[in-house]
Amino acid sequence: MATSSGANKSVKPTKTTKSTKSSKSTKSTESKETKETKKTSKKQEGQAKSTKSAESVKSTSTKKTATTKSRSKSKSDSSGLSSSSHSTRITNASKVIIVESPAKAKTIESILGSDYQVISSKGHVRDLPQKKFGVDLNTLEMTFEIIPGKEPVVEDIKRVTEGKEVLLASDPDREGEAIAWHLSNILNVSGRNRITFSEITPHAIQEAVKSPREIDMNRVNAQLARRALDRIVGYKISPLLWRIIKDARSAGRVQSAALKIICEREQKRFEFVPQKYYKVWIEIAGLKANLTKIDGKKIKPTDVTKEIADEILNGVRSVKLIDIDIKEVKKNPPLPFTTSTLQQDASTRLNFAVYKTMKIAQELYEGIDTAEGHIAFITYMRTDSTRISEEAKDATKDFILSKFGQEYLGEEVRKANKESKAKVQDAHECIRPVNVSMTPEKAKNLLDKDHLRLYEIIWKRFVASQMSSAVYKQYSYDFENSKYIFEASVRERIFDGFEAVYSIDDEMSEEHKDLKVGEEYNVSPKSQEAETTPPDRYSEASLVKTLENEGIGRPSTYATIIQTLLARKYIVRSRRTLIPTILGFVVNDYLEKRFPDIVDKNFTAEMEKQLDEVESGKKDWKVIIKEFLSKFTKDLEHAQKEFFSIDFETNMHCETCDGNYRLKVGKYGLYLNCPNCKVNKSIKSSMFGVLNGGKLYFLQNEEEKSAEQEEAEIDESSGAKKGGFKKNYYRRKTKKS
Repeated sequence: MATSSGANKSVKPTKTTKSTKSSKSTKSTESKETKETKKTSKKQEGQAKSTKSAESVKSTSTKKTATTKSRSKSKSDSSGLSSSSHSTRITNASKVIIVESPAKAKTIESILGSDYQVISSKGHVRDLPQKKFGVDLNTLEMTFEIIPGKEPVVEDIKRVTEGKEVLLASDPDREGEAIAWHLSNILNVSGRNRITFSEITPHAIQEAVKSPREIDMNRVNAQLARRALDRIVGYKISPLLWRIIKDARSAGRVQSAALKIICEREQKRFEFVPQKYYKVWIEIAGLKANLTKIDGKKIKPTDVTKEIADEILNGVRSVKLIDIDIKEVKKNPPLPFTTSTLQQDASTRLNFAVYKTMKIAQELYEGIDTAEGHIAFITYMRTDSTRISEEAKDATKDFILSKFGQEYLGEEVRKANKESKAKVQDAHECIRPVNVSMTPEKAKNLLDKDHLRLYEIIWKRFVASQMSSAVYKQYSYDFENSKYIFEASVRERIFDGFEAVYSIDDEMSEEHKDLKVGEEYNVSPKSQEAETTPPDRYSEASLVKTLENEGIGRPSTYATIIQTLLARKYIVRSRRTLIPTILGFVVNDYLEKRFPDIVDKNFTAEMEKQLDEVESGKKDWKVIIKEFLSKFTKDLEHAQKEFFSIDFETNMHCETCDGNYRLKVGKYGLYLNCPNCKVNKSIKSSMFGVLNGGKLYFLQNEEEKSAEQEEAEIDESSGAKKGGFKKNYYRRKTKKS
């Protein structure tokens, strides 16, 4: 173990700025660094002098700005480091453990006893400078400073750790490894001083302190490389955006790719041409049998015209049952939650915004004060693995056996979990309850409503994942009348298996069991006119799924990506969907034309793979950065030299003449100009529209009128607003030649 001498690098006085209020529960791939860059041209007032530790280091990777800031948020503390106005007590403990969160510090100290003092860094303590670039593009050295506002925290840590053994217990991921590395440099400690754990239980903590390891520099390098990449992109592109578009506040390496995905979906909706068709079906013995074949050929829904529908309605009076197929089918239990699947399920089932899910999950992991003491409820919530520890498997097996019986135990599911290891990074276990005996019923008396709701789906999903499959008897029926075939299927559950705790299907009518092959049945066909619909807009859940499938960013960063786009007014959340604004489309158009790689999802996904290879020791971070800079520098020079004009035709008619407005940008941002009568009209850049084929089409429906008001009414603490969503589509006016 390492002993702290309290030494530090050279310190120079600087001015402090207000520290961010971003939540530690969301880690970002994007940053607010661009906002800070913009502030460099403005005079800072009312700021006190403090010290920043500046050190030039050779970095092997990038680290995210918003990530850093989100982890630097100060938290109230009853154990460990207190607020900056109070000094931390010094105990007689010979060893000091440094964690990120005060809540976690309290939980761990209660486990280890008086030999250990556990204090908190309250997230990141050191980062790239806020008012300087901080990355030497020739040598790739990075300059770090104490984050403004964290100086008292750092001084407190030095004072408490002086002369004592230090264990660095920041979170078990890349970002946590980087925090441990920064602290080791500040405290001048080295050696085997790093401990990690994925659950806060006595066994896990005691085992961790028995076997400290050295800081994993490959993992640190991967995180620092990410930080450098995001600083380069944000610091170099954002000023160009500000110069062209007043309202554009930033461009980020991953947020820009996500914005393009959202804009492309909106363009597909705009280009979509609805097609009318008819649904035709018959009803027999409680079954709904749909028309599926004509003249022996399988049909698509859009093949059914009004003529076909009318012919069936007028000509079909009876059908013959020509086939019954009965078979047993298994419905397999779901895998336990990863970060991404938890975010998706909480959005769909609980209507939680992604950032809210991560905030509550963070608190359930770190521990909550309850009537029965300070309790940690779940394991580490940032993971892409469905792996389960043998200890947790055995405990869950005992629980299932005692509550349900041998037949509910699912051996095959556990084998599937092992086989999935090769497909993921598998750095941590799945997200699961720390103690499977802490059922939602027991937790009801310990947690508030939202914490209980999230804990309940985590508990149910995990227990279900270790149970046996549900078994159904599936009945399939084929009915025939001349050239028409109607098909129906229904299933009956004969063993509930995992559905005893998770997702129970509705009971079905048994009337169909009296049907017999070869019998004729009188029917009255029914039909309904329908219309094909455009692809749905992204919800937070579906966007998270798309980002994960495309390999863009990491699940732990998705919450901040979405929040950044919302904060920048590039998108708006309305009725649980994400809609790009005019500003979002204009920014995306600029990035596509000037920095195509930045918004290219394949390029972004490939960069994530390369960062993974840095972490595994297969690639040198310098090679990755240099390769990126070779192309990026050319795009940057071109963008700096060549004038970019925002001048788009629109579909909005001028009120004073027969012409159409054009979208332009001026000193005060985007505005409309009529080239015929020279009338100018101000607009809100957060309005809805679609930039397609060089022309801006404003949305003309009720959604446009209500979305901003609705967004303002959304309670940010509870996520998206409740209520149904009436789909609205574009009404395109005839284009004039």
